Amino acid sequence: MGCRRTDCLAKPLSGLFEKLGSLVGSYPFYFFVIPLIVSAALGGGFTFLKDREDNDLERQFTPRKGPSKATRAFVKENFPYNDSMFSEDRLYDKGSFASLIAVSTNSSNILANPAFEDIIRLNNEILNITVGNRRLGFKELCVKANGECVSNVILEIIRANETNQRTSITFPVHTYRSSSVFLGSVLGGVITDANNSVVTAQAIKLFYYLENKGTTAEASKLWLRAFKELLSAEMDSKHIDVSYYTSKSKQEEIDSHTTDGFPLFLITYACAITFSVISCLRLDNVRNKLWVAVFGVLSSGLAILSSFGLLLYIGVPFVITVANSPFLILGIGLNNMFILVSDWQHTNVTDPVPKRMAHSYKEAIMSITITALTDVLKFFIGFTSDFPSVQSFCLYTSTSIIFCYIYTITFFGAFLALNGRREASNRHWLTCMKIPSDNPDHRSEIYNICCVGGDYDKHTGAEKKQPANNFFKDYYGPFLIKPWVKRGVIFLYVVYLATSIYGCSQVQQGIELYDLAADNSHVTRFNRKDRQYFSDYGPAVMVIVSEKFPYWVRIRRYQLEACLDSFKWLPFVDKDVYTSWFHSYLSYGRERHLNLDKKDVFLKNLSEFLDLFPFFKQDVNFTGDAIYASRIFIQTVDIANASMEIQMLKGLKTTAGRCHVASLSFYNRQFIFYDQYGVVVSSTIKNVIVITAVMFVVSLLLIPDPVCSLWVTFSIGSVMAGVTGFMTLWDVSLDSISMIVFTVCIGFTVDFSAHVSYALASSKKPNPDDKAVDVLSHLGYPILQGALSIILGVSVLATSDFHTFRTFFKIFFLVMLIGMVHGIIFIPVFLTLFTCSSETDVKECRNKTVKISKL
Repeated sequence: MGCRRTDCLAKPLSGLFEKLGSLVGSYPFYFFVIPLIVSAALGGGFTFLKDREDNDLERQFTPRKGPSKATRAFVKENFPYNDSMFSEDRLYDKGSFASLIAVSTNSSNILANPAFEDIIRLNNEILNITVGNRRLGFKELCVKANGECVSNVILEIIRANETNQRTSITFPVHTYRSSSVFLGSVLGGVITDANNSVVTAQAIKLFYYLENKGTTAEASKLWLRAFKELLSAEMDSKHIDVSYYTSKSKQEEIDSHTTDGFPLFLITYACAITFSVISCLRLDNVRNKLWVAVFGVLSSGLAILSSFGLLLYIGVPFVITVANSPFLILGIGLNNMFILVSDWQHTNVTDPVPKRMAHSYKEAIMSITITALTDVLKFFIGFTSDFPSVQSFCLYTSTSIIFCYIYTITFFGAFLALNGRREASNRHWLTCMKIPSDNPDHRSEIYNICCVGGDYDKHTGAEKKQPANNFFKDYYGPFLIKPWVKRGVIFLYVVYLATSIYGCSQVQQGIELYDLAADNSHVTRFNRKDRQYFSDYGPAVMVIVSEKFPYWVRIRRYQLEACLDSFKWLPFVDKDVYTSWFHSYLSYGRERHLNLDKKDVFLKNLSEFLDLFPFFKQDVNFTGDAIYASRIFIQTVDIANASMEIQMLKGLKTTAGRCHVASLSFYNRQFIFYDQYGVVVSSTIKNVIVITAVMFVVSLLLIPDPVCSLWVTFSIGSVMAGVTGFMTLWDVSLDSISMIVFTVCIGFTVDFSAHVSYALASSKKPNPDDKAVDVLSHLGYPILQGALSIILGVSVLATSDFHTFRTFFKIFFLVMLIGMVHGIIFIPVFLTLFTCSSETDVKECRNKTVKISKL
């Protein structure tokens, strides 16, 4: 099989590209100008950039059909808000609020003066904020319960404790004014004694909830803005360190930095131009490719301008993740440029430009087409993702790749032809003046260096090879095919694969939402303090009986009670902290000796019970003579990171599924974002499998050797394993952002291996070792150029303040490095072991394959 050829598409397409190259070489002006006009027209779409920005966290960064969204709709329908009885635990969305975390300096007790005095002073300043011509303050805008503003009870408790020294504050639940108050979410870094009384605490969290309906909505926004301004000015204190956050902060922070990637892209662009120019510099004043490098990079820029402009014109949302796309397109464009220039340099310089272009296109564009086609198909498959942010990224990127491909074979190819005409006339690369090709005897040495050029290899008719090309042909290639070197490469690959598999086994899931904000933003500071001091207690979770249930039937009631109690015994739940109308009502019935086994007694007394405890009215959908839904609340503990969040969701789901007496579900408003944990891994695996299959089919059709096609597919899996393993060892978690970059890397894994495999399958050399040397002499330096130029370009992202860009750098660096190693080390060695080139070598090839299989 290794010697059969599958070139049913490769041959006709090569012929077609040969004719296209001749056409571009004959009429380069048209192919050069038309892309410029198109880019100028489509670039006008950037005027709509601000209108198209969409970084809504829930809409863009959560699964479109996440289960928590369905549960929220059920909660919203069955347990509507009671605006006169506000309860934070009963919120089904984030609401409108401001919050601050005050941490004592020098690890002192924040409950004692002078730290506590600073908190009281700051709280008073916040309560005195007014907006709307100083008519509306916190008292007018606050949410209310029993007709009074919902305040920070913790401050009242601390004050009462100072007044009455005989009492103490118990933690995590404290009784205040005959009511139980949960302090786990507002006191952090707590040390207690044997009686659970607070000895010291390091942090306090305060909340200020506002009405967000009707006429108060706009005033609440103004109040939050004033809160932010006040806290920005109040950051300095000798006794407390204050971090703040508002319900609008995260969104505002992301929106304000959506286009921050553009300055980084400009720096990357400058680095890419510099490296490309240096790579294409020639000492020969005619063969110098400086302007070719500049216009090669410009071609990628035009592709980005055209594709982004087009999609902005038609209204496609621009999400912050899309800002990563230009770096990818620049990398693809540079890779294409180096491949095309390399093939151009191997043509006969004495041939007419159309003929040289025909030969270059026949060899290079076929390889570029394979990578472009697989990349476009990959991103269109990625468009089926459950994450809208991933969909936007894939749409922008796939469209950009199409334009990059078109502009490579038109705009850049046209300039290569124009440059070829200059070379054919033996004109200087800078002045375009005709210069002699031989050193005149009567001229100075400086003249001969600066004003003479046009030399070429008289034996082959091609341009003289660069030292780097000679290195791959004369030194590196022959060294790599030595038997002992091949054995060393195989051993190195085994070590690489073992390390990758180990890393894959350590993959961590999850994203901190503040990673979408800048490192030095107030959002990031607040959330890190929140994780540090308040992770002992996680979110309060609703456990919902989501169907009509006969609570008065004793057996069914006992069964349901057992189901609900099972949640309390989960390792991440505090069994002593819960809020339950159901258990409270049963206790109420026992105290009054009620026979709750009778339907009429149960329902009649339930109404009286709910009147006595009005908060519980929001927990029971009690209509007519039936209870259609109800809920209780459990308190989670030790949810310190994304891994614990994943375990919590799995534990809740498993426990709810074990209850057969009633349909149970669970919800907290944060679960909308936790839904990604159940989708990211499955989506990534699905994308990898589907895209790998598609790439195999495409390479099988376009690469004239099925064994080479198999090795292209194998290299995808190998590089993916390496990137996954090493990114884990580099402290990168698998989340919606890394999944985007991960999808990107699939494309680049095929680029290097496809170029090498296609060239090796097309090589006319008599045996696999000679093929490998021939391929490395042609493609070794372009692959090295492409990889290093991209690594150099994206290295500026390592200095970014944004987790998104740093993640892109880490994964892209791994992709380019590992892909390059596969392209110029692993794949050439493996292909020499498994391929043959001619019918006379079939028997030898088969015997070699048998021996290797036995080994």
